[in-house]
Amino acid sequence: MRRHLTALLAVIPLLGVAALGVVTAAPASAADRVVTDYQDPLTALPPVSRPPTPHCTVTAMHHVFANSYGQPYVGTLTPPAACAGPWTKVVLSWTGKSQGRQYDRLAGLWIGGAEVLRTSTPEPDPSGITWSFDRDITEFAPLLHQAQPFVVDLGNVVNDTYTGPYDITVTVTYYQADRAHPAPKQADTVLPLAADATKPGWQDLSDGKNYTAQVTVPANTAKLTAEIYARGGGCEEFWWSNVPNSLVQANPSAGLCGGGAYREVEVTVDGKPAGVVSPYPVIYTGGVAPMLWRPITAIDSIVTLPYTIDLSPFIGQLTDGKPHTVQLVPPPGIVDLWTLGGNLFATTDPHVKRVTGSLLQDVVPAADVQTTTTGAGLDNKIVTHVNRSWHTAGVLHTSAGIVPVNSSGQWTFDNTTTLADSASKQTTDQRALGSYGSNGRVDGFDFTLRADVTQHIVDDNNYRIDATVHHGRRLWTVGGGAPALSDDTIDTSGGFGRTNGVLSYADGQSSERWSGLADTGRFYFRDIDTAHGYVTRDVSSR
Repeated sequence: MRRHLTALLAVIPLLGVAALGVVTAAPASAADRVVTDYQDPLTALPPVSRPPTPHCTVTAMHHVFANSYGQPYVGTLTPPAACAGPWTKVVLSWTGKSQGRQYDRLAGLWIGGAEVLRTSTPEPDPSGITWSFDRDITEFAPLLHQAQPFVVDLGNVVNDTYTGPYDITVTVTYYQADRAHPAPKQADTVLPLAADATKPGWQDLSDGKNYTAQVTVPANTAKLTAEIYARGGGCEEFWWSNVPNSLVQANPSAGLCGGGAYREVEVTVDGKPAGVVSPYPVIYTGGVAPMLWRPITAIDSIVTLPYTIDLSPFIGQLTDGKPHTVQLVPPPGIVDLWTLGGNLFATTDPHVKRVTGSLLQDVVPAADVQTTTTGAGLDNKIVTHVNRSWHTAGVLHTSAGIVPVNSSGQWTFDNTTTLADSASKQTTDQRALGSYGSNGRVDGFDFTLRADVTQHIVDDNNYRIDATVHHGRRLWTVGGGAPALSDDTIDTSGGFGRTNGVLSYADGQSSERWSGLADTGRFYFRDIDTAHGYVTRDVSSR
C-alpha cells in the first residue's frame, strides 16, 4: 500500500478540520454519508465457555494509557487463596474504553515474562466506545500458582489532536477443577523467551536483527513447542500489498512500500533452523480505510493468535542443564519493523531424570520466492508464488523407550497485485494454504485476502479513498487430540474523503461469518451484517 495512503489514515480521526485551501478533490456523491459515531466494536468469534465450577475473579489491572510510550503498566498477579487450584480453566478478560480521536495501537500482555496476549485497539469515536473479549489462558497455569509480574504495554499519545486515552481493565477468573471438570493434560513448564519478567517481552526488529533468548529447559523434557507472536508495522503493516524493491527504486516519489509480498518468520535453536511459519495478513482497525472496520474489527486484529512450532526433534541437544539460544528471525528483506515475541512450553517425563536423544534431520531451506512483474511505470501486475516446505526429525530416549519425533510445515503462497492508473488503483489477491505437522497431528490453515483500493488524492485536505476487502481464515486440526475447525470470513466496503479540509465522506458496510467448533466441541455459528457503523443483523447458534 502506498505511503501516501497510510499517511492519510492518520488524518481520518480529525473530524471537521477547517479548510486550508480551495483545491477540489473528487466530487462527493449525493449518496455519500459522513458517519462519525459507530456502534461498539464486535466480532463473530464464539464466546469462551465457562465451566460450572467454583471460581474466583481477580482484577489484575485497571489502567489508563495516555502518554504511555515507554511506560508500560507493571503490577503483580497473585492467585486467589480461595481458588488455589488445580484449575480446569483460567480465563483472562480484557475490557477497553476510549473516547475522542486516536490511532489503533498495538498492545501486549505478559505474566511472569510469558507473552499471554497480543491485541490492538479499535479507533474510538467522539461519543466513545467500549469493547471486550476473553482469552483462555489455561496453558499458562504452571506460572499462575505463584505471584508473578504482570505487564501490559500499550504505547499511546494524547495531545490536542489525538485526544483519546485507552482505559483498560483486565480480570483473571480461576475455575476450580473437580471430578467432572478435571485439570487438562498439557505442558507442565512454561519458558518465557523474555529476559526480564518485569518488562515488555517483545522486540521491534528490522531486517537482519533477531530476537535472541537464552533458555534452560528441564532435563526430563519429553516434548517442547514454541509459541510465536509476529506483526509488522509501518510499511510492513501492509506487507501483503508491498511491491518489489526495483519498482520502488524506479518510482521514488510514488510512495510505494518495497520488500515484495512474501513473509515468513523463522525459529532457530543454537543457530540451527528449527522451523518457519506463515504469518496471517493482519489488518489494524484503521487499516486500508478505517470505516471498513466499524464496528466489525478485522480478523486477528483484536484477538491475535500465535503460531506454533514443535521443537521436540531438538530436545536431545537441550537437556544438559545449560542455557541454549533460541532465536526468532523476522522475514528477510523487510523494509520496516516486525514485533516478535513468544514462549516455549515443555512437557516433562516424571519417570526419568533426563531425556536424551538425537536430531536426525534438519531440512529448513531458504524460501524460493518467484516473482514476475509485467507492465511499465506505475501500471504493473506483480505475481508472487512460493511453494514452501520444511521438516525436522529426531529420536528421544524416554521412560516409554525410544520415541521418534518430527515437525514439518508445507504451504503454497500466491499473491497477485495490480497497480493501475499510475498506482491510484491497487488490487491484491492473496492466498496461503498449507499445514504444520507434528507426530501425527496436522494443523491446517487457509488464509485469504482480496483488497481493492482506489485513491483520488490532491493533497491532505482534498482526497477520496474507496476500498473493498475480503478477509478469510480457515483453521483445522486433526490427530493428536480433540479436532478443531473454524471458518471466519469478513467482506467489507467503504471509504472516506475530504473536500477543502472538511470531512465529506466516511461510511462503510460489512459482514462477518464464523462457523466451526467452539471450545466445548459443539458446532457454533454467528452471522453479522452492518451498515453505516451499526449492526443490522446478528444471528447465532445457541
